[in-house]
Amino acid sequence: MNLELTEEQCMLQDILSRFLSDQYTFDQRQKLSQQGIGYSEQNWQNFAELGLLGIPFEEQYGGFNFGATGLMIVMDAIGKGLVVEPYLSTVVLGGQLIQKAGSEAQKLDLIPQLIEGKLKLAFAYIERQSRYELSNVSLKAERQADSFFLTGSKSVVFNAETADKIIVTVRTSGNNRDKNGISLFLLDKGALGVSMKNYHTVDGLRASELFFDQVEVSHDAIIGELDAAYPIVEQIIDGASAAICAEAVGVISQLREKTVEYLKIRKQFSRPLSDFQVLQHRAVDMFMAEEQMRSLSYLANIKIDGGSRSEQIRAISAAKVYLGDSRSVVGEQAIQLHGGVGVTDELDVAHYYKRLTMLNNLFGDRDFHLERFGQVELV
Repeated sequence: MNLELTEEQCMLQDILSRFLSDQYTFDQRQKLSQQGIGYSEQNWQNFAELGLLGIPFEEQYGGFNFGATGLMIVMDAIGKGLVVEPYLSTVVLGGQLIQKAGSEAQKLDLIPQLIEGKLKLAFAYIERQSRYELSNVSLKAERQADSFFLTGSKSVVFNAETADKIIVTVRTSGNNRDKNGISLFLLDKGALGVSMKNYHTVDGLRASELFFDQVEVSHDAIIGELDAAYPIVEQIIDGASAAICAEAVGVISQLREKTVEYLKIRKQFSRPLSDFQVLQHRAVDMFMAEEQMRSLSYLANIKIDGGSRSEQIRAISAAKVYLGDSRSVVGEQAIQLHGGVGVTDELDVAHYYKRLTMLNNLFGDRDFHLERFGQVELV
């Protein structure tokens, strides 16, 4: 399998690298994450002007149709820059849900707005009791005439605070853990009966708890088929899992590079730390972990674009398992080799480690994916 980037992908990679190095410093990122809405609207418009918001979407809706491998390039750069803008929630989750499950009218209405930077989305699928079980949905919809009334709550909804619309998984029939009976609804954030509690996450991003009190939505708000959303949700979460594995590659590369640079300038016994062989070996371990993670990320995203369902699941779960391993091999060693300063908020290494820890847990942690990998048979 050829894992080399195409000419178009290399151009995209260069554009992103220049943009982030020139206009997205760590100090700027910290100021953005701690103030106001938690990111820059100007940066979001820059993303739109650079075409980044249209990477995975079909050309007929204004996108570039670069698919998962195109997203992989963007997410790698997002990892390197510790980007706080809502790319994952809007493009990777919300946008892909619209593209895969939405009606033609919904696609023509929403996707061009998203690509132009005029529409932000959030995806509310987690509940307090659900953990990683996507079918564990208790937010219920009661049907009355041509309307549905939603009652319940959702947890850890990333970027809901600034989203224009929220896509919600809802139990429209069956029991709480049935795969059948789950539907997708598209709601305005300010819909009557919707309230939220916003907070910072450990990695400097924003999330919300959402509460629904008899929220009325029309039948037109349904995305896809009634009661049949589970397979779509599973595919979208798998695609997002592959995307964050690419982001993890960017995070890991920065942790390794910054650690090696520190070893070269920090002296002990009048010698740079990089002169000590045992530390050289640890740096090599970090490099090997980075390259293995990159290969598994490539494979997962390639399978998203063209593999069978079983191949996709195995490739994604394998990458997520190794992401968990890399968190120890690279993340913990980066902290330790920097010494006491490695855990301070003033040093970017600590924030890269926090993001890597979050990526390990997002969409299923190492143990969850190890078990999932073993349960899938290749067909």
